[in-house]
Amino acid sequence: MAPSNTDTGTAQNLSIFPAPTDLWSVHRAVSPLIGTAIHNGHHVRPELVEQMALGEAGRLREEDPFTEFTIRDVPNRVVFHRSRFEVDLNRARDGAVYLTPDQAWGLDIWRRQPEPALVERSLRAHDGYYAMLEAMLSGIAADHGQFVLLDIHSYNHRRNGADAAPTPAEQAPVVNIGTFSMDRARWAHVLDPFIESLRSTSFMGRPMDVRENVAFAGKGEQTRFVHERFPRSGCAIAIEFKKVFMDEWTGAPDPGALLALRRMIAASLPVLLESLEAHA
Repeated sequence: MAPSNTDTGTAQNLSIFPAPTDLWSVHRAVSPLIGTAIHNGHHVRPELVEQMALGEAGRLREEDPFTEFTIRDVPNRVVFHRSRFEVDLNRARDGAVYLTPDQAWGLDIWRRQPEPALVERSLRAHDGYYAMLEAMLSGIAADHGQFVLLDIHSYNHRRNGADAAPTPAEQAPVVNIGTFSMDRARWAHVLDPFIESLRSTSFMGRPMDVRENVAFAGKGEQTRFVHERFPRSGCAIAIEFKKVFMDEWTGAPDPGALLALRRMIAASLPVLLESLEAHA
């Protein structure tokens, strides 16, 4: 399956530009397949920015820019537009606002700690998002019986600097599949063909490097939430792309790499549908 939209290669079409007041976008379709990009966002509301010591470039380095591009062919899509430095939807509520460096890769985020009222204002978005997600997934489960949610993220592999050696390849797959909260045996009929579909694609002249629970185990809040609330009907797959699709220090994208990742996800969708239908 090829990407269905016309925005498939030019750099200006790789990003979206939500309004500063936007929280999230939802595209709802008649399908049991959902893609999410909950760390794609970059906006931070002004009342928090003025208290931050961490600059825009430092925030961007730990966000997941361009992950939204890779799910544009998934029928149902959810994209969060706020930075994880305002509120991290993939953390439990009590840790969703980073207040100390140990919560945020050792980064000193704040010039002064945000007041409890500001933190609570951020957490309202966390509450609202999961209320929305539960309602959306309940509707999809009612319509289709079962669903698959692809929870797309990315990770840095050049943390020691732009000119330093990257993380060794044996510790850093191009695609890391996280299954910590999943009933692996129950969903093997979905997960195993999906992984094989990803591995069948070519990336930078070689087979796609896809491994399970190597760089990350998939312990994020969103997959945990899905598997807790929808234990019989919901398969949530945590997917981490190594940032081979961009320069993690400058933020510049690699359009060809992004298009390859998008095509890989698009090609997996019929496989996922077939797996669900075979065990309906």
